[in-house]
Amino acid sequence: MSRMTGDMSREELEKIRSLMVEQIKEKLPVAPGRLTGTAMVGFIAACLLRVLYNLFFHPLRSYPGPVIARASRLYYAYYLNQGTLSEKIRKLHEKYGNCVRIAPDELSYTNAEAWQEICGRASGKSQDFEKDRTFYPIAPNGIDSIITARWDVHHRFRRLLSHPLSEKALAAQEEIIMSYVDQFIEGLKNESKSAKTNGVVEMVRWFTFISWDILGDLAFGEPFGCLKTHKLHSWITLIHTAVKSALNLQTMQRFIPGLFGMVMGLMSILGSAMAQNPMDNFMFCARKARERLGKDLDRPDFMTYILQANDENGMSQEEIESNSQVLIDAGTETVATALSGIFYYLIRNPRCHHLLEAEVRSQFHGSHEITILSTQRLPYLKAVIEEGMRMHPPAPGTFPRTTPPGGAMICGKFVPGGYSVGVNQCAVTRSPENFLAPDEFAPERWMGDERFSEDRKAAFQPFSYGPRNCIGKNLAYAEMRLVLTKMLWHFDIELQEDSMNWAQGQKTNMYWEMGDMNVQLKEVVR
Repeated sequence: MSRMTGDMSREELEKIRSLMVEQIKEKLPVAPGRLTGTAMVGFIAACLLRVLYNLFFHPLRSYPGPVIARASRLYYAYYLNQGTLSEKIRKLHEKYGNCVRIAPDELSYTNAEAWQEICGRASGKSQDFEKDRTFYPIAPNGIDSIITARWDVHHRFRRLLSHPLSEKALAAQEEIIMSYVDQFIEGLKNESKSAKTNGVVEMVRWFTFISWDILGDLAFGEPFGCLKTHKLHSWITLIHTAVKSALNLQTMQRFIPGLFGMVMGLMSILGSAMAQNPMDNFMFCARKARERLGKDLDRPDFMTYILQANDENGMSQEEIESNSQVLIDAGTETVATALSGIFYYLIRNPRCHHLLEAEVRSQFHGSHEITILSTQRLPYLKAVIEEGMRMHPPAPGTFPRTTPPGGAMICGKFVPGGYSVGVNQCAVTRSPENFLAPDEFAPERWMGDERFSEDRKAAFQPFSYGPRNCIGKNLAYAEMRLVLTKMLWHFDIELQEDSMNWAQGQKTNMYWEMGDMNVQLKEVVR
């Protein structure tokens, strides 16, 4: 037994045993106290047979991984529940190599080529890897979004959504975006002059403010008011809890197929917070989408572009509601997370901070010169953004696909059909197989520095890869460039002592659970 559990503490094992007991209770047809001896023996025997099958007869039995992970998904569920799954997967790759069996039916990869082989196909034929349907549940209204749709519907959604998120649309939206960036800077100026805080500002909150207000305006025609009120909108907290609830339901669905839809359908009867949170999140988003659809606005926001395609190839109202939820859920928290991570590693490293500060202040003679286009001409800024996202990926987990029915070759080895495969962002970007000094913040690795010439840059895919990658990355990059450049132009910045280890020990679910990041801001007077 010690060989089987050598990488787990006694406390962790005890918690897993407790989880196993709860899972058994949930699956029993009658209360444990009413089970006959024969029924109990039969149930235990069935569980043991499943474990033996997973270990010795399963089609994935030859892939390495901890014995407990290969025997049962409870190992995966435990670390997911603890918020440490991504870090655990990273450590498993350090121990077992580029491919690890992290659950009986799931493989994790850190090879750079895995991105192409899993996510890079787009033929719409049987050899394509579909999204793992147990990980990506359909929206509560029963309508697919661009995330969950199969290839034919996905192509239609992507074509429609590519217009409001194109470079051309971004240029038209710049005035809207810049108005919030300027509000952001003015708010920080006021905070920096506050005698109450002595100019110390908590930045994660402010990065969240601006990402939500920008996307709220572009998606629904109005902001969430965060930059005006200096408060988080109640929906932000709702999304955080909804994501956790959805992940728990998705994990349980691995044990009980169809559970997600069943629970959501019976939610009003169950009254469960786990089920209620995702539903509340969707209903709020659907209401905001309907309100925007009811307004006749002539402005370059997302809905204007979507509604221009009002033929049979356009989106129905229900499809707009499902996709609006995706745009908000994916486009707000990831940008706030990316800004927080990049900003932390930049300010934490004085050499890099001073280099970028010098680049910004030498390039511009006034704040009005800082635009989406002009910030594209800052090479060190680009390198800092890439390196910050490598160190602190906006979405830290794995977004699994399912191998096609006939199976597929992945990284030189055949994987049978119907199993989950994916690339974990934290593991792949911190792998010494892919990056020299992976735990070192070094923007120069993206600028042709010979020291990093052997880095496998293709392993870095913060917005995923292939025809189903993040459709909003142009907007995300524009926001990050504008916010960081404006901050470095307007302020001298110093990370406070209590935030020096901000990135250490952060837990993850779908996103990072980020703590406070305190900085001293001093406005530069010109």
